[in-house]
Amino acid sequence: MEAEGSLDREPKEAEYVLHLYITGATPNSTRAVRNIKEICELYLQGRYELIIIDIYQQPELAQQEQLIGIPTLVKKRPGLIRRLVGDLSNRARVLAALGLTLPSDSTSNDG
Repeated sequence: MEAEGSLDREPKEAEYVLHLYITGATPNSTRAVRNIKEICELYLQGRYELIIIDIYQQPELAQQEQLIGIPTLVKKRPGLIRRLVGDLSNRARVLAALGLTLPSDSTSNDG
């Protein structure tokens, strides 16, 4: 009977909302999924919602987003919507798009 009380609690809203558009299990798509999952777990643990959308299965979603390349990561929240195209292997670029900074032991490319 007490367990019903837990139904009232709403899940905490994710601070970061990310949509990753891929094309099936292609090498680039697989790399992008692996890279963004790793980045999210390292830098955003417990603060993100990652939705992976296969445009072969849901082409209408790709059309709505007006994607120009695949894979594409779309940061919906926080702040301005940002898009990154590619396999997300450039960690510094991905972190910058997410508004995160690299740990101090990394070199900066602010040039």
